Amino acid sequence: MAVNKQNKKSFGRIGALKHNWNIKLALLSILVALAVYPFVVISSDASIDDVIPPVGTHVGEDVPQPIEFPHDIHVKVNKINCMYCHTYARRSKVAGIPPTSKCMGCHKVIATDKPRIKELTEYWENKSSPPWKKVHDVPDFVHFTHERHIKRFVTDRDFPVENVKEICAFCHGEVENMTVAHKVKPLNMGFCVRCHEDNGGPADCWTCHK
Repeated sequence: MAVNKQNKKSFGRIGALKHNWNIKLALLSILVALAVYPFVVISSDASIDDVIPPVGTHVGEDVPQPIEFPHDIHVKVNKINCMYCHTYARRSKVAGIPPTSKCMGCHKVIATDKPRIKELTEYWENKSSPPWKKVHDVPDFVHFTHERHIKRFVTDRDFPVENVKEICAFCHGEVENMTVAHKVKPLNMGFCVRCHEDNGGPADCWTCHK
């Protein structure tokens, strides 16, 4: 009788362990799904045909960078999604500049003989980042958030995330055809207002001026 009670206790412990393990596996699956969600290819009929891109051209000097980063190689040739490097675009006001660690995740083994990569590696070994300069800037009194625009033109419309560069091009131009990114859109008030008027954006002054 004592043996049977002991067996019941053992089976109870095993059952509890299995239950806890199943919960952990379920939580792990959810975390993995959330991590890869932004880059999952989702079949969708959404396109930019029903969106009117803002019109305007910037005229001015290009902003020099410490290293000539080739966007065309990364975006057009290697098909790297804009939001892989600019990870904050979908969840923050700013798109963000990728940390040197992300660059070195590839370039510890890829194209290590290239002069640009040697420069990058030198920054990395000195525990510093290249002093990148901001290209697409707006005045401090203008409140622009990437997250809201990604939500409006991508998430809410089930627009394919793998084609997000088409949305980014509204304000940044065709970066996939650039080496060093340069400003091609004016990003002034008239530019933004025309886009809001054409695409049903808010017209309240306080939306952009806090």
